[in-house]
Amino acid sequence: MLGLPDTARACLFDLDGVVTKTALVHAAAWKEMFDDFLRRYDAQTGAAFVPFDAVHEYDRYVDGKPRLDGTRSFLQARGIELPEGEPSDPPTALTVNGLSNRKNALVLEMIDKNGVEVYDGSVRYIRAVRAAGLKTAVVSSSANTAQVLEVARIADLFDTRIDGVIAKQRGLAGKPAPDTFLAAAQDLGVAAAQAAVFEDALAGVEAGRAGHFGLVVGVDRTGQAKELLEHGADIVVRDLEELLDR
Repeated sequence: MLGLPDTARACLFDLDGVVTKTALVHAAAWKEMFDDFLRRYDAQTGAAFVPFDAVHEYDRYVDGKPRLDGTRSFLQARGIELPEGEPSDPPTALTVNGLSNRKNALVLEMIDKNGVEVYDGSVRYIRAVRAAGLKTAVVSSSANTAQVLEVARIADLFDTRIDGVIAKQRGLAGKPAPDTFLAAAQDLGVAAAQAAVFEDALAGVEAGRAGHFGLVVGVDRTGQAKELLEHGADIVVRDLEELLDR
């Protein structure tokens, strides 16, 4: 039932792009932040301005990763070196922390202004999973997960939450490392082989595969089904509702 192995006892869901439509918000915030930075940086260095690609560069360098890791990954890809800075750096600071704080501020502004939309098919699927007696967790790199769940009014759909805040508290490596998913399974009292992972990010399906979970489901929202399979997904669906009749 539900497209899951008979041995499945828990489902571990990424948030942005799987349950909520906030992946689009994150992509827009990354683009606004990086484009503003690149204009300033290129003006100082005399380089030609090449805007951040909110599809390909977002998928490859930042999607699914902890915020600081995403910033570092993109800058490295562009051959740009910046000081690391401090977590308290203002959003205007030209440091890795400063840029990351600017991106977070933009996300919070967008959520405050526009709210949070959910994927109705995903919510139906999660309710069906819980009705079948399986445990559920939300596993996200975002430090804003708790706020997003509350705004979307879906916090009650999950038995545990492992997010950017909790990962920092516990010293867990971010995706594509499997640590956050493994921590969620441990919180739920199940082995990795008894849990299914649901991810739309390449880094996320890599994490699911690295953790040797019983099933890794790729959720293709942007036409990257092939890449999701190549990075570790066992199956790919366009929406979790497709699994209701499997």
